Amino acid sequence: MIDISMQYLGMKLSSPIVVASTPLSESIDNVRRMEDAGAAAIVLTSLFEEQLELESRALDDDLSRGTNSFAESLDYLPDLDDYRMTHEVYLEHLRRAREAVKIPIMASLNGATTGGWVRYAKDMEQAGASAIELNTYALATDASQTSAELELQLLELVSSVCAAVKVPVAVKLSQSFTSIPHLAARLQDAGAGGVVLFNRFYQPDFDIETLEVRPSLHFSTPSELLPRLHWAAILYGHLNADIAITGGVHSAEDVLKSIMAGASVAMMVSALHIHGIDHIRRVLADLQYWLEKREYTSLAETRGCLSRRSVPDTSPFDRGNYIKTLSSYSLRQTVAAF
Repeated sequence: MIDISMQYLGMKLSSPIVVASTPLSESIDNVRRMEDAGAAAIVLTSLFEEQLELESRALDDDLSRGTNSFAESLDYLPDLDDYRMTHEVYLEHLRRAREAVKIPIMASLNGATTGGWVRYAKDMEQAGASAIELNTYALATDASQTSAELELQLLELVSSVCAAVKVPVAVKLSQSFTSIPHLAARLQDAGAGGVVLFNRFYQPDFDIETLEVRPSLHFSTPSELLPRLHWAAILYGHLNADIAITGGVHSAEDVLKSIMAGASVAMMVSALHIHGIDHIRRVLADLQYWLEKREYTSLAETRGCLSRRSVPDTSPFDRGNYIKTLSSYSLRQTVAAF
């Protein structure tokens, strides 16, 4: 049997497939099924600081409503024993997941303030998280905020979290930053043990009949993997931090491409919603077959073999490939016309 284990965030994982943040992991039965199918680790759904603050304010409003009117109004207050804060539910689910399986369970946090990131990260660590993934889902919509200020804010948040916890921290990035290599290096200096490429922004759609902006969610496709491969291949060899790829990973071929680009793990979500959790088992079987057929002894042998530093011609990673790609397409179109 070929060794397909990989190292990620200081943890030895049994395979390169990590289940990324998904509602599927909100069920302990599903968490067990993911482990049985061969998932090497699981990232739980994100805990959003804004949601916690909203619920906290709602509880405060309930507790204070009517208390200055009549003594009898105290009977209208909610029963605190029945009030379950999302924060507490999340941490309890994290504890139960850790007890249910042997593979690492990583918590995911989407913070808005330094204090919130640090406070909830500490709680996640105490609840047993093997690692923490900081989901940096934020859009630059303020015209007065510069890109430098936005990056500095992110670096300060990451630095604060890394200083507050002992478990490894990974940062899930957007591909919208101006200089991803520079930012990744600074995140490493801030204490991040890994970078996750990339966050999928769920863009809202427009309803032209009701004149409303509405949420829109689509599963990923393998075509979304390309920019992630591109940047992983550029970063590999220039960072001590680990690289994870998420978004567009559907098959064994996608996993292999991710590892060959330089990633330590490939994260899968949409494929599990489309094909079911047992899809992990099929992908791993295909991965083993591919490696055996080519007489590899381990998956780690392939890591980074298609990275920018490993290929003799780096032009596909540079602007020259832009011209080459467009030219080759134009030539194909011309030939087809004849």
